[in-house]
Amino acid sequence: MAVSDQLTNLAAKAKEAEDRVAAARGKAKADLEQDVATARASADAQADKLRKTADANKGKLSVWWNDLQRSWNEHVSKIREDIDAKRSERDAERAQRHAENAEDDAVFAVDYAYAAIEEAEYAALDAVLARKQADELSGQQSSASA
Repeated sequence: MAVSDQLTNLAAKAKEAEDRVAAARGKAKADLEQDVATARASADAQADKLRKTADANKGKLSVWWNDLQRSWNEHVSKIREDIDAKRSERDAERAQRHAENAEDDAVFAVDYAYAAIEEAEYAALDAVLARKQADELSGQQSSASA
């Protein structure tokens, strides 16, 4: 799949997430719990796919992408542990703090995703430029040897 197609899919996924979160405010708790479980399963599946892609392309990807993948996996694991631990808290004050922390985490996750999209745009444009430069150099070398 072309990088531009991946960016189109990414934009569609971001819009889908925006719509689901906006709709969540009016849902019943049981429905929200199901949505959370579905979103977590989807995030797990995407993380697994990303991990497999990184492993399969170890020799092709820059080392820092592999390091970022490992760091991301550790980050997600820690966040999930924290969410699971906080979910078991029952009193109102703790629940209020948990809600505020969850909202702060969500805002930061969106900011992180925004930065990742910016990085993806940079990497995609750099890849197009690198290909253009390689093609130009290949054309110059074949002209020089003729």
